[in-house]
Amino acid sequence: MRTQDMTRDNAAIARTLNEALPYLRRYDDATVVIKLGGHAMGSDEGMASFARDVVLMQTVGINPVIVHGGGPMINGMLARLGVESRFVNGKRVTDAETVSVVEMVLSGQVNKRIVQALNAAGGRAVGLSGKDADLMVCEPDDPELGFVGRPVRMNADFLQDLGRAEMIPVIAPIGTGEKGETFNVNGDTAAGAVAGAMKADRLLLLTDVAGVKGADGEVVTELTAPQVRQMTVDGTIAGGMIPKTQTALDALEDGTRAVVILDGRVPNAVLLELFTSHGAGSLIRLG
Repeated sequence: MRTQDMTRDNAAIARTLNEALPYLRRYDDATVVIKLGGHAMGSDEGMASFARDVVLMQTVGINPVIVHGGGPMINGMLARLGVESRFVNGKRVTDAETVSVVEMVLSGQVNKRIVQALNAAGGRAVGLSGKDADLMVCEPDDPELGFVGRPVRMNADFLQDLGRAEMIPVIAPIGTGEKGETFNVNGDTAAGAVAGAMKADRLLLLTDVAGVKGADGEVVTELTAPQVRQMTVDGTIAGGMIPKTQTALDALEDGTRAVVILDGRVPNAVLLELFTSHGAGSLIRLG
C-alpha cells in the first residue's frame, strides 16, 4: 500500500517545474563548463548531490564538462609524504617532485572520485587530464614557479566528440608541455581555458562565497566586463576574488557566452542558476 506525504506543497513543486520550462528550452544542447571545488568536494553528501545535478542537466539536453581542483588534497598528500613546499609571492613552487604528487592526487584520487559519483548517479563519466589527446598544452606560467603551466593550446574537438557520445568529461588540471613536461594548472584557469576553447554557453565557477560583492557588501547578480575591471581598480573586488574574475574575463574574451561565480555550498546551486529566474550567483558578460 502506498501513502502520500500530504505536508508537501505539491502546488509549489508544480510551479517550480513549470517556471523551469523556458530555461530547459534555452539550454537545450548548450555546453556548460563547471569548475568544481570547495564545499561540493569536501563531503560525500555534497559530491553525491552535485553528481545528481550534473546527470539531470545532461538528461534534459545540456552538455556538461567538469573541471576540478583539489588543493586541500594535494596539501594533505605532500604533508604525509614529507615534501616541503616553497612559495614565491604567495604561490607554490612546483618542482619535479611536487608535480608528480600533484598529478597523482588530481588525476588519480580526486578525478576518479568525481567520476565514480557521476556514474553512481546514472551518468556516463570519463576521467581525463590535460595530457589526454593533448587536451591542454601548456607553457611555463612563471619560470620561478617551476612546473606551473598556462594553457596555450586546447583540443576542444576531443571534448565535443565525447559530448556527442553522451559522455561527461571530468578533467584534472594537469597539462602537457611541448617537450613532454607535466604542468600543474590552476583549476579556475584550466576551466576558463576549456570554456573558451569550446565557446561554452556558460562557465560556472563554484566557490565558497556567494558571488561578487559590491561596495555595500551585497552580492551583485549581473556585471559587465568593464564593471568588473573598474571594481578591481577601485578595490571593491580584492583578494581571492581577483583571479576568479580575471578567469571570467579571459573566458569571455575567448568566446564563452557568460560566466557565473556562485556558491557551491548552496544545495543544487547549479540547477538554481540554470533553471530559475533569480539564479544563484554573479553573472558576468562582456558588455
